[in-house]
Amino acid sequence: MAPQPERSSPPPAPAGGTPIQSIGLTVTAVAALLIVVSVGARAVIAHRGYLTYDDFPLISMAEKNGLAPDYLFGLFNNHLMPGGQLVTWITHHTGGFTYTPYLVLLMAGQLTVSIALYRLLRLMLEPGWAVLVPLSIFLFSPLTLEATSWWAVGINMLPMQLAMILAVGAQVKYIRTRRPKHLVTLGLSIVLGLFFFEKALLAVALVFLTTLCLYTRGGPFRSLWTTIRTWWQSWAVLTNISVLFLLFYLARSTSSLRRPSSVDEVLTFITQMFGNTLLPGLIGGPWEWMAAGDGAPVTAPAEAYRWAALAGVVLLMAFTVWLRGTEAARGWLLMFLYTALVAGLLGATRLGSIYSGVAGAVPRYIADVVVVAAIAVGAALCGVRRDGIETLTAPERPRARLLTVPRALPVMAAVLVALMVSAGFTTLRFGDEWAVKKGRDYLLTATAELAAAPAGTVFMDQPVPEDVVGRLSQPYNKQSEFFAPLEKGPIFVTQSKVLSAFDEQGHIRRAWVNGVGARPGPRQGCGYRLSGSPISIPLRGTLLDYWHVVRIAYLSDKDTSATARIGTGEVVPFDVHRGLNEIFLLAYGGGDFVEVDLADRTAGVCTDEITVGQVVPAPAG
Repeated sequence: MAPQPERSSPPPAPAGGTPIQSIGLTVTAVAALLIVVSVGARAVIAHRGYLTYDDFPLISMAEKNGLAPDYLFGLFNNHLMPGGQLVTWITHHTGGFTYTPYLVLLMAGQLTVSIALYRLLRLMLEPGWAVLVPLSIFLFSPLTLEATSWWAVGINMLPMQLAMILAVGAQVKYIRTRRPKHLVTLGLSIVLGLFFFEKALLAVALVFLTTLCLYTRGGPFRSLWTTIRTWWQSWAVLTNISVLFLLFYLARSTSSLRRPSSVDEVLTFITQMFGNTLLPGLIGGPWEWMAAGDGAPVTAPAEAYRWAALAGVVLLMAFTVWLRGTEAARGWLLMFLYTALVAGLLGATRLGSIYSGVAGAVPRYIADVVVVAAIAVGAALCGVRRDGIETLTAPERPRARLLTVPRALPVMAAVLVALMVSAGFTTLRFGDEWAVKKGRDYLLTATAELAAAPAGTVFMDQPVPEDVVGRLSQPYNKQSEFFAPLEKGPIFVTQSKVLSAFDEQGHIRRAWVNGVGARPGPRQGCGYRLSGSPISIPLRGTLLDYWHVVRIAYLSDKDTSATARIGTGEVVPFDVHRGLNEIFLLAYGGGDFVEVDLADRTAGVCTDEITVGQVVPAPAG
């Protein structure tokens, strides 16, 4: 028999005579307070930090591009995120490097997701105070702090979380009513998530698993057959969207799949993901963090904390199964199956890479699991609302009434307080790590120094420090890209008599070249005399063909012009000035010598100081 529409008659009053409607209003008021507190706390923590790592390339891309399809639908780190590119473009052209607009949008996103999740829990679960427990697991989970602090994470993850919630809600309504409009909402929810993050394709799996685990009865094969046969219209909609998206995405992306290097690598990953991150995160952990460069910290709980988290989650599972039996077990199965999908995807794309050592300890990789955990814990603790759905009808378990009696309220209140205290401690520790932002300090220092620098201060384009923007983000780790959004940024040249460079902190200093020097010249007091014909000056080592900076210090008896090249590379012209001078040249080439040729054969130029390498700040003194 097809599921029936929702009943219009109100449910009976619980024990004690308090109307369900009255309890619902009070629970909603408390939920609203919890949501406001959680968003406010996240805003305070996030405000201590700043933009970091991938945020700067995203902003640089927004600076140099218009709202063209190639920009919006181009891949960023192999991610298809037109929604994120669009919102970043608008935000950047509104506030530039100011963190506040990004922070406001992150908090608005978290508020929207929190409200949507509460509405979903009210839609899916039996009414009562217990619904606040799964809601609080999501609201105060430290595993989602990156999504509300780090722009590049939040602009992907928050829309994905919202899409997951809206899609599950649409499916639940369709199960209850069979109205086609809910299929439209289901499809649009998935499209919304995919517009911001290709990983939102997992929301399709979540809808299927939620239906399978929570809205069928019987053994695994019967449940699977019921799910496929009864709600095939949902799967038709989701399959079409998924196939079309995958065809579009795979045609543009490169494969991120990797192979683990060893069994130990896999075991370490699983231990980290469950022992360090997921299980502690469900009860307010991990309580201890480890710094990870300029980005967000990774989980690093002590062994005692890991065992305590395992015991706490097992206790919660045992209690809910005792309380609701198979219904609770199905809720936990939902979380396990979805988490296994995430673990498989994460392992296939991160293991065997430079990130594999900490892949399981990065909370943002499983931030979507927190949404599923809230749904699963809610189903296990509160029970799924039946509302006349035949596949879910079952005799009420007497023990489940424990949650409706007055003496259960203090216990639930104590659980919520303990969860909030645990999460609060972890969140403060996260905030201490998040507040350290080298990218912010580097940018502020460089901006102040540029404003005070004399006219004519010029630079050669070099990478910013590795812990500001990593080399894997090239070319957006270049200073020219990093500083491009500044109204009065640095001026970059390919040659100059007087050159400046930024040090690791962003201070402007006199430039130097660090690299391979020339061998000593044969003439006492002169080194190499450049006159009459091209001179090949041998180097102390051999350079690969690439872009290098050549520094030539020389003494000339007249003004003239010259050319230089590294080995057989490109010829670079430059001016020679009378007196003691130096010149910095950007040139492409390689080999074990530098050739210099003067235009005026009668000029006398001596040099014994040639270095080929990269621009660095000059040594102090």
